[in-house]
Amino acid sequence: MHALLGDDGGLSRSFLDYLNWNRCLFSAKLPKQSLPNLAKIIQAMTVVKNENPNPAEALESSLQMIDGDIVQAIQALKEIQPSPEPDLEHQLRHLILTLENYKRVHDSKDSECAEYPFNRSERQVRDAFVALFPECMSATAPRSRAKTLMSLKIATKPDFETFYLGPYEFPRVLNGLWQLSSAAWGSGSTSRQEEELVHLVQAGFTAADMADHYGDAELVYGAFRNRLSPSVRSQVLAATKWCVFAPPTEAVTAKFVLDAVKERYRRLGGRIELLQLHWHDYSSKEYLSILVELVRLTAVHPNLVSTIGLCNFDAEHTVEACEYLIAKTGSVGVVSNQVQFSVLDSRPLHLMAGVCQRYGLNLLTYGSLCGGLLSSQWLGKPAPDIYAESASLTPSQRKYHDMIMHWGTWRDFQDLLEILSTVAQEHGVSLSNVAARWVLQQPAVGAIIVGTRLGVSSHVEENLATFEFTLSDWDLDRINIMAVGSNRVRTRRLFTDIGDCGTEYRNGH
Repeated sequence: MHALLGDDGGLSRSFLDYLNWNRCLFSAKLPKQSLPNLAKIIQAMTVVKNENPNPAEALESSLQMIDGDIVQAIQALKEIQPSPEPDLEHQLRHLILTLENYKRVHDSKDSECAEYPFNRSERQVRDAFVALFPECMSATAPRSRAKTLMSLKIATKPDFETFYLGPYEFPRVLNGLWQLSSAAWGSGSTSRQEEELVHLVQAGFTAADMADHYGDAELVYGAFRNRLSPSVRSQVLAATKWCVFAPPTEAVTAKFVLDAVKERYRRLGGRIELLQLHWHDYSSKEYLSILVELVRLTAVHPNLVSTIGLCNFDAEHTVEACEYLIAKTGSVGVVSNQVQFSVLDSRPLHLMAGVCQRYGLNLLTYGSLCGGLLSSQWLGKPAPDIYAESASLTPSQRKYHDMIMHWGTWRDFQDLLEILSTVAQEHGVSLSNVAARWVLQQPAVGAIIVGTRLGVSSHVEENLATFEFTLSDWDLDRINIMAVGSNRVRTRRLFTDIGDCGTEYRNGH
């Protein structure tokens, strides 16, 4: 190991380099190789805590970064689906023990003021251990840390918009938790994440969208929801996903599907109000049988999962799924399809919106603010060098910058921002509100998903403003002439160049 602290009280340059090197391991799908290093890192931080009970602010920030690294490393471990071998069991046990030892030192040095920085890490490691070695659950059960249930008051406003998915009333803006999949968006402490979730729920944003591969999103949201009083908890809704990125390693049976649902239920610590299926390859038709079993589970085990949706399905295969479900179960069964949809990506208008209207599905849309690029912050700015460190772009912004280049030029983008800004000023709202409102007023759209950087930043009040106005036909015409083009020429060109909704995730576009 290297010298631990620098002159500013934060981690030394050599130790930060060691963290970066280990980050390369789990980022390169070598998470097992990173586990011994993670244990050494926690052991080193235990030494630091022993010698420096009151760490400098720079060190506290580094501890949050290490916490995020462990969450990502263990998520990478889950995704490679390793065999439950004795050596892996030993390494995970050892990591849990090192975290517990840090907690003991932390409590002995500062039991009241400073927050234990590895709550997320410990929860994530224990979850991986339970999934891989269920027979050893009791051996790794955390010490009981009872917390008082929170009783919150959810605001009710006459202009707050909602819609129904099955029996549940969802807000038309969902809290997106993709940002928990990477520390590149910043890492908030457990307490700050919880404070932001409280703020969101109190404002009426009572539903979150997440996935099995969004870092520890299911664990974070589930832990929060289970701290709520029963009367509030029943109103706080979870939409998660079963993302199948490779051929199943076993036969698709009722048990196979039930086990997958139970895995997500376990992480959430309660009912899944909406489970969305993402499928890797349409030529592999097991997804049709999986959808049938999922829909049947909503009737047999509504306490586990209540409604089923699709994720990144194109129009052709949405029709195929709906018709297959009608033939096998007598009803459409699925209630939604989650797709990318914004003023810069209007592909759903070409076919998908019509298909959803035909079968009664709601569109749940992501990318509607293009990772923050559809904001006044970018009005009048030159095109960024997306890989320059000075650009300070998030992974989302790099992704959606690529969409801008498919849609048009940076000059075209600036012209669109000018139009959105003009409309925003006329309504007394933000440019982002207008971009969000445009999507909400499109056919078949149930809700937009707005990314939430829990504990890092908050846009609750701005999101509420999305419901305070409606775009007129004149507003829509002005936006559409630039966004979708005359006779939807831009929409058709995107559809031709990229493909239908979700194609980019299957073709490696």
